[in-house]
Amino acid sequence: MSTPVIVWGATGQARVLADFLPALGYRIEVLVDRNPQVAPPLEGVPILLGEAGFREWASARRELPAALVAIGGDRGADRLELQEVLRGAGCRILTVIHPRAIAAASAQFGLGCQILAGALVGAGAVLGDAVIVNTRAGVDHECRIADGVHVGPGATLCGLVTVGRCTLIGAGAVV
Repeated sequence: MSTPVIVWGATGQARVLADFLPALGYRIEVLVDRNPQVAPPLEGVPILLGEAGFREWASARRELPAALVAIGGDRGADRLELQEVLRGAGCRILTVIHPRAIAAASAQFGLGCQILAGALVGAGAVLGDAVIVNTRAGVDHECRIADGVHVGPGATLCGLVTVGRCTLIGAGAVV
């Protein structure tokens, strides 16, 4: 039996999460998005409109599911804000690591981290809250990654790199 999850964000990042969450024992129960024009990305999964839609839905439930914020790119501040909305409502924020990612046993992950397919998080790396390490990206040994950072697809952070809050490291970048 899979554990239900609410995902805030109903576009590309939600599709990426939907692809591997079942392998971790989760299923997306509902999506939330502020854009009323967004096309449903996942068949059979309802989309709630913004905070009002989420609060109305949440008020009818005795217990809220775990949650993730599926908003990538340079919107780290939005990820952090929405993660706090979900936490404040009583959702447990997940950190998820794709089954084909590598995470060192000594790496530390904040709330809401998303480590995607083929990514590597090395020994002693410390990631803050709401960090995305995208497909095939590498965060090597002892890096310090602040809250809200997105490390783009194929980017490489060599050892001992420090990245500030809500920074976007672009696809293929080498630091």
